[in-house]
Amino acid sequence: MCQEEYEAAVAAFIRSKGITRCPTACALPTQASVPAADRAALERYAATRDHARAQNTSAGERSFWAAKVLAVHCD
Repeated sequence: MCQEEYEAAVAAFIRSKGITRCPTACALPTQASVPAADRAALERYAATRDHARAQNTSAGERSFWAAKVLAVHCD
């Protein structure tokens, strides 16, 4: 693959996936100096992820307890 083909393939991948930044820098804290906008985006992402995990966990617990209560009443 020549350099032009490589660059075209990378550009097509970026266009199709919508990637605009290095995913590692946006997904995990880093030792590097990160712009304030990226730090804020990472904090929003982490808060959203934590909130979604908490909702999934509480929904699973409600479903578990509902099944347990129904099982007790059916016996």
